Amino acid sequence: MQPSCSFSLARLALAGVAVYVAIDVLLAFLRPAYSLLYNAESDYGRGPWYWVMDINFLLRCALSLAIAVALYQVARLDGRVRYGLALLVAWAICSGLLAFFADDPEGTLQHGSGVVHLVLAFIAFTCVMIGAILISASLMSDPAWRPAAPILLGISIAGAIAYLVLGSAHKHAHAPGGLYERIFLGLELLWIVIAAIAIASRPRPVKLTARSQADLGPSPRREGIDRSHTIPGPESTAQG
Repeated sequence: MQPSCSFSLARLALAGVAVYVAIDVLLAFLRPAYSLLYNAESDYGRGPWYWVMDINFLLRCALSLAIAVALYQVARLDGRVRYGLALLVAWAICSGLLAFFADDPEGTLQHGSGVVHLVLAFIAFTCVMIGAILISASLMSDPAWRPAAPILLGISIAGAIAYLVLGSAHKHAHAPGGLYERIFLGLELLWIVIAAIAIASRPRPVKLTARSQADLGPSPRREGIDRSHTIPGPESTAQG
């Protein structure tokens, strides 16, 4: 895969986040009975319009894989980045699998599908939280990422705090868990957006066309080959 693919993948990730947020807003209007404060995003995956939420799960998988591959192409691959990218891929895969296991809204009887959904969501959230921190911390030492790295690290730390708050919400019956989850997901998606913008705004490698190569003139190596094959003139023949 050519490094230039990272630009296209970054743009795909940006477009994916925009569509993802738009679908979330649409679902809030399609299912007004669900509370943005108390209902988890996954609750939209059961009942009317469930397939719209399933599309969003698959979209989250695709956009996360896109940014992971783009980062693999442009980031300095030390140990932290490699582990972080592996966790980012795990978050993407688990996000996609959520589409095939409908959750059970809080307060209802938990079925097998709902239990699997909770396990997948826990793995996904944990992976993206740790992965974003590892990648951001590594990028801090890379001069090419210096403008964006502090922002990414700050967002990833804020995401970790939101993750802990979301975890503590399950211990309180009236805690706005839906709001905490949306804040966490929003921060992780914002992290993807900043990373994608940083990649997409990098200067592209210059490709020389045939005309630009001609303007530069013959290379010394080619010129030497041409001179070595020059037909001797009459004066050189006479001297011989």
